[in-house]
Amino acid sequence: MPTDLDEAVAAAKAGDEDAFRHLYRTLQPGLLRYLTALVGADAEDVASETWLQVSRDLPSFTGGEFRAWTVTIARNRAMDHLRRQRRRPSLPVPVQALSELAGDADTAERAGETISTEAALALIATLPPREAEAVLLRAVIGLDAESAGRVLGRRAGAVRTAAHRGLRRLAALVEPRAGEVEPEPDTSAPETAVPPRPRGDRCRQAPRPEPADG
Repeated sequence: MPTDLDEAVAAAKAGDEDAFRHLYRTLQPGLLRYLTALVGADAEDVASETWLQVSRDLPSFTGGEFRAWTVTIARNRAMDHLRRQRRRPSLPVPVQALSELAGDADTAERAGETISTEAALALIATLPPREAEAVLLRAVIGLDAESAGRVLGRRAGAVRTAAHRGLRRLAALVEPRAGEVEPEPDTSAPETAVPPRPRGDRCRQAPRPEPADG
Protein backbone atom coordinates (compact mmCIF):
# COMPACT_ATOMS: atom_id res chain seq x y z
CA MET A 1 0.00 0.00 0.00
CA PRO A 2 1.56 3.30 -1.05
CA THR A 3 2.60 5.71 1.67
CA ASP A 4 2.11 9.47 1.60
CA LEU A 5 5.68 9.77 0.37
CA ASP A 6 5.07 7.27 -2.44
CA GLU A 7 1.94 9.13 -3.49
CA ALA A 8 3.80 12.44 -3.43
CA VAL A 9 6.57 10.97 -5.60
CA ALA A 10 4.06 9.71 -8.15
CA ALA A 11 2.30 13.07 -8.23
CA ALA A 12 5.59 14.97 -8.50
CA LYS A 13 6.66 12.77 -11.43
CA ALA A 14 3.42 13.77 -13.13
CA GLY A 15 4.33 17.44 -12.73
CA ASP A 16 2.51 18.33 -9.49
CA GLU A 17 4.53 21.18 -7.99
CA ASP A 18 2.74 20.97 -4.63
CA ALA A 19 3.74 17.31 -4.38
CA PHE A 20 7.36 18.20 -5.06
CA ARG A 21 7.25 20.87 -2.35
CA HIS A 22 5.88 18.22 0.01
CA LEU A 23 8.85 15.97 -0.80
CA TYR A 24 11.22 18.86 -0.16
CA ARG A 25 9.66 19.82 3.18
CA THR A 26 9.65 16.18 4.30
CA LEU A 27 13.23 15.29 3.41
CA GLN A 28 15.17 18.55 3.58
CA PRO A 29 15.63 18.82 7.39
CA GLY A 30 17.23 15.39 7.76
CA LEU A 31 19.13 15.75 4.50
CA LEU A 32 20.59 19.05 5.65
CA ARG A 33 21.76 17.55 8.95
CA TYR A 34 23.35 14.64 7.08
CA LEU A 35 25.16 16.98 4.71
CA THR A 36 26.26 19.22 7.58
CA ALA A 37 28.11 16.25 9.05
CA LEU A 38 29.75 15.57 5.68
CA VAL A 39 30.64 19.03 4.37
CA GLY A 40 30.08 21.41 7.29
CA ALA A 41 29.06 24.97 6.49
CA ASP A 42 28.62 24.18 2.77
CA ALA A 43 25.66 21.89 3.46
CA GLU A 44 23.10 24.37 2.11
CA ASP A 45 24.93 24.65 -1.22
CA VAL A 46 25.28 20.88 -1.58
CA ALA A 47 21.60 20.42 -0.66
CA SER A 48 20.64 22.88 -3.39
CA GLU A 49 22.69 20.91 -5.91
CA THR A 50 21.01 17.74 -4.68
CA TRP A 51 17.47 19.03 -5.18
CA LEU A 52 18.39 20.42 -8.58
CA GLN A 53 19.47 16.95 -9.67
CA VAL A 54 16.43 15.33 -8.01
CA SER A 55 14.08 17.59 -9.97
CA ARG A 56 15.98 16.88 -13.18
CA ASP A 57 16.16 13.09 -12.72
CA LEU A 58 12.77 12.53 -11.09
CA PRO A 59 11.01 11.54 -14.37
CA SER A 60 13.51 8.68 -14.71
CA PHE A 61 13.02 7.45 -11.12
CA THR A 62 11.78 3.90 -11.50
CA GLY A 63 10.59 3.24 -7.97
CA GLY A 64 12.06 1.86 -4.78
CA GLU A 65 13.00 3.83 -1.70
CA PHE A 66 12.80 7.47 -2.78
CA ARG A 67 14.42 8.64 0.45
CA ALA A 68 17.46 6.41 -0.17
CA TRP A 69 17.61 7.53 -3.81
CA THR A 70 17.69 11.18 -2.74
CA VAL A 71 20.34 10.55 -0.07
CA THR A 72 22.49 8.71 -2.63
CA ILE A 73 22.40 11.79 -4.86
CA ALA A 74 23.22 14.01 -1.87
CA ARG A 75 26.15 11.80 -0.88
CA ASN A 76 27.56 11.83 -4.41
CA ARG A 77 27.27 15.61 -4.54
CA ALA A 78 28.97 15.86 -1.14
CA MET A 79 31.85 13.63 -2.25
CA ASP A 80 32.31 15.75 -5.39
CA HIS A 81 32.31 18.87 -3.24
CA LEU A 82 34.95 17.45 -0.90
CA ARG A 83 37.15 16.48 -3.82
CA ARG A 84 36.95 20.03 -5.13
CA GLN A 85 37.75 21.37 -1.66
CA ARG A 86 40.93 19.27 -1.47
CA ARG A 87 42.20 20.91 -4.63
CA ARG A 88 41.75 24.38 -3.19
CA PRO A 89 44.49 26.04 -1.10
CA SER A 90 43.82 25.58 2.58
CA LEU A 91 43.09 28.76 4.49
CA PRO A 92 44.12 29.18 8.13
CA VAL A 93 41.21 29.26 10.54
CA PRO A 94 41.41 32.02 13.15
CA VAL A 95 41.34 30.88 16.75
CA GLN A 96 38.33 33.12 17.37
CA ALA A 97 36.31 31.09 14.88
CA LEU A 98 36.99 27.88 16.74
CA SER A 99 35.54 29.31 19.94
CA GLU A 100 32.23 29.85 18.15
CA LEU A 101 31.83 26.23 17.07
CA ALA A 102 29.20 24.14 18.84
CA GLY A 103 30.94 22.39 21.67
CA ASP A 104 30.31 18.85 22.77
CA ALA A 105 29.86 19.88 26.37
CA ASP A 106 26.10 20.04 25.83
CA THR A 107 24.78 16.86 27.37
CA ALA A 108 21.91 14.83 25.95
CA GLU A 109 19.56 12.56 27.80
CA ARG A 110 20.05 9.88 25.18
CA ALA A 111 22.13 9.94 22.01
CA GLY A 112 19.30 8.88 19.74
CA GLU A 113 16.85 11.41 21.15
CA THR A 114 19.09 14.46 20.59
CA ILE A 115 20.87 13.41 17.45
CA SER A 116 19.40 16.34 15.53
CA THR A 117 21.07 18.98 17.69
CA GLU A 118 24.23 20.78 16.64
CA ALA A 119 26.12 19.41 19.61
CA ALA A 120 25.12 15.85 18.73
CA LEU A 121 26.16 16.36 15.11
CA ALA A 122 29.51 17.64 16.34
CA LEU A 123 29.86 14.47 18.39
CA ILE A 124 28.90 12.27 15.44
CA ALA A 125 31.67 13.92 13.43
CA THR A 126 34.18 12.55 15.96
CA LEU A 127 33.16 8.96 15.23
CA PRO A 128 35.06 6.77 12.76
CA PRO A 129 33.71 7.58 9.26
CA ARG A 130 31.92 4.25 8.75
CA GLU A 131 30.13 4.52 12.08
CA ALA A 132 29.28 8.19 11.61
CA GLU A 133 27.58 7.66 8.25
CA ALA A 134 25.73 4.59 9.47
CA VAL A 135 24.37 6.54 12.45
CA LEU A 136 23.38 9.48 10.25
CA LEU A 137 21.56 7.36 7.69
CA ARG A 138 19.79 5.21 10.27
CA ALA A 139 18.97 7.75 13.00
CA VAL A 140 18.87 11.09 11.17
CA ILE A 141 17.57 10.18 7.70
CA GLY A 142 15.51 7.24 8.95
CA LEU A 143 16.62 4.59 6.46
CA ASP A 144 16.42 0.91 7.27
CA ALA A 145 19.62 -1.10 7.23
CA GLU A 146 19.02 -2.46 3.72
CA SER A 147 18.43 0.98 2.20
CA ALA A 148 21.39 2.49 4.09
CA GLY A 149 23.54 -0.37 2.86
CA ARG A 150 22.60 0.40 -0.75
CA VAL A 151 23.53 4.06 -0.26
CA LEU A 152 26.92 3.13 1.23
CA GLY A 153 27.60 0.07 -0.90
CA ARG A 154 27.77 -2.23 2.14
CA ARG A 155 25.87 -5.19 3.50
CA ALA A 156 22.89 -4.46 5.72
CA GLY A 157 24.47 -6.39 8.60
CA ALA A 158 27.62 -4.28 8.39
CA VAL A 159 25.53 -1.10 8.53
CA ARG A 160 23.62 -2.35 11.57
CA THR A 161 26.87 -3.18 13.35
CA ALA A 162 28.45 0.18 12.52
CA ALA A 163 25.37 2.11 13.64
CA HIS A 164 25.18 0.13 16.89
CA ARG A 165 28.84 0.78 17.66
CA GLY A 166 28.50 4.45 16.82
CA LEU A 167 25.48 4.92 19.07
CA ARG A 168 27.26 3.16 21.91
CA ARG A 169 30.22 5.52 21.53
CA LEU A 170 27.87 8.51 21.54
CA ALA A 171 26.06 7.25 24.62
CA ALA A 172 29.39 6.94 26.44
CA LEU A 173 30.16 10.56 25.54
CA VAL A 174 26.86 12.19 26.41
CA GLU A 175 25.71 10.22 29.44
CA PRO A 176 27.11 11.06 32.89
CA ARG A 177 29.76 8.68 34.11
CA ALA A 178 28.26 6.01 36.29
CA GLY A 179 29.29 5.76 39.92
CA GLU A 180 30.32 9.36 40.37
CA VAL A 181 28.85 10.92 43.49
CA GLU A 182 29.00 14.65 43.90
CA PRO A 183 30.33 15.77 47.30
CA GLU A 184 27.62 16.99 49.63
CA PRO A 185 27.83 20.66 50.54
CA ASP A 186 29.21 21.43 54.01
CA THR A 187 26.20 22.60 56.01
CA SER A 188 27.96 22.82 59.38
CA ALA A 189 27.97 26.26 60.93
CA PRO A 190 31.30 28.03 60.59
CA GLU A 191 33.24 28.75 63.70
CA THR A 192 32.76 32.28 64.98
CA ALA A 193 35.98 34.15 64.71
CA VAL A 194 36.99 36.25 67.69
CA PRO A 195 37.83 39.72 66.46
CA PRO A 196 41.26 40.98 67.51
CA ARG A 197 41.29 43.51 70.30
CA PRO A 198 42.29 47.00 69.19
CA ARG A 199 45.84 48.00 70.06
CA GLY A 200 44.86 50.82 72.37
CA ASP A 201 42.41 48.70 74.30
CA ARG A 202 44.85 46.88 76.58
CA CYS A 203 44.07 45.32 79.94
CA ARG A 204 45.02 47.76 82.65
CA GLN A 205 45.96 46.70 86.17
CA ALA A 206 43.79 47.98 88.99
CA PRO A 207 45.45 50.97 90.73
CA ARG A 208 47.27 50.17 93.97
CA PRO A 209 45.49 51.50 97.06
CA GLU A 210 47.27 54.51 98.52
CA PRO A 211 48.64 54.01 102.09
CA ALA A 212 46.50 55.46 104.83
CA ASP A 213 47.81 58.53 106.69
CA GLY A 214 49.32 58.08 110.11
